[in-house]
Amino acid sequence: MEGRLLLKNCAIFRADGRVRTGMALVVEDGLIRHVAPDAELPVLPGDWEVACRGRVVAPGLVDCHTHLVGGQTLPPTGNFLLGAPHARMERRRHVASLLTAGEVEALTRFALAQALRDGTTLVVEHLEAPGDVAGALAAQALAAEQLGIRLVTGHITHSLSGEQPAHACLEANADFARRYRAHPLVRGALGFQSSHTCEDALLRRVGSLSAELEAPIIFHLAESDEDLAATYTRYGKRVVPRLDELGVLGARSIAARARTIDTREAERLVATGTFVALSPRSHLTAERTAESLEALLTRHHLVGLGTGGHGGLWDEVLGAFVGLMRISRSGRLPDPDGALAQLLVSGPAELCTRLFGAPSGGVVEGCIADLVVYDCVPPAEPETGYSPHLLGQLARSRAAWTIVNGRVAVREGQLLGADFVELASAAAAALASVWTRARITG
Repeated sequence: MEGRLLLKNCAIFRADGRVRTGMALVVEDGLIRHVAPDAELPVLPGDWEVACRGRVVAPGLVDCHTHLVGGQTLPPTGNFLLGAPHARMERRRHVASLLTAGEVEALTRFALAQALRDGTTLVVEHLEAPGDVAGALAAQALAAEQLGIRLVTGHITHSLSGEQPAHACLEANADFARRYRAHPLVRGALGFQSSHTCEDALLRRVGSLSAELEAPIIFHLAESDEDLAATYTRYGKRVVPRLDELGVLGARSIAARARTIDTREAERLVATGTFVALSPRSHLTAERTAESLEALLTRHHLVGLGTGGHGGLWDEVLGAFVGLMRISRSGRLPDPDGALAQLLVSGPAELCTRLFGAPSGGVVEGCIADLVVYDCVPPAEPETGYSPHLLGQLARSRAAWTIVNGRVAVREGQLLGADFVELASAAAAALASVWTRARITG
């Protein structure tokens, strides 16, 4: 796209959760260059004008932890889904291991297209157990480049049987991270599954490669009672101390789930600068996970929302709101609005800045131009900040325009350069093929 991108007559979403109406902004070279009252920024020859017509312009959403591919590979109905959760996970892992690089690409394209249409501009992907690690990661990178969305991806490596040798998976992952150290949209991360699925040597290698490549690490942190019990039985330590001692925690780490965290461990995560991706809906169903959510939110500020491959980010916002209200009523969270702002805006903005090395998360001059125009026209002078009313309006509103790195990816609800129905059809065909092979191979 040549010339400037000019958004006219905007209601700009501010860091305090309020909006500033009657504004305009100029985007050039991937950055927000000017923000001013609408009359002060006229349309010039060569500009691409986005007529916002009073609609809200906000920073793009960040899905801090997802399974773009794995979230789609749960088999269809029937006996294939029956059994204990561990057995279902084994079946899911088996299905994912049969995927070809082409099938990974089809599933990734569809999931990324859905994300863009929902207003998500950055996705942190935990790629689940393909047989061809190098080919699958490359396929995901190609899909992100062509659709125009930011993607950080790393493979779920583990020490369990039934997969390629763990060190081979990790080295293939590391080669991908080397190639994508400075790409404008795609970055490679080093991934592993969880504490109880990885031997010490594998985790030490992850830590050393991360330091060498300055690459992020993606993993599940204290994801379940099974993870906690198995780690303690085998290594005599809880999950957080073990990972800390092996050099996995730190400012490059993106830890997901964190469902069995106590107060001391939450403080350790703060001290190491580890980013935690939360899926609040999963914390609402059990007492232990609810306690972990409270321990994190009352102490930790490097937090963001992740879908885990299920539902959308606005579903997680609702889950976060419910969880925060529960904690607030107990008197242990004096500022629930601030905590929600941290989860939705400030934490993800810090993560994006860490990953791509530029200011993000604001509709202000100098920030990267990852923006969403919502079909929502707010009152001129709203009196509240992060209120359920304002967030509820955005959650119910279509993401009309999605702009990533200064380029339009979605225009008035339609993808640019791709047909959503065709992407959905290709993903459905890929799933049908892999499910058939999974049934044949048991």
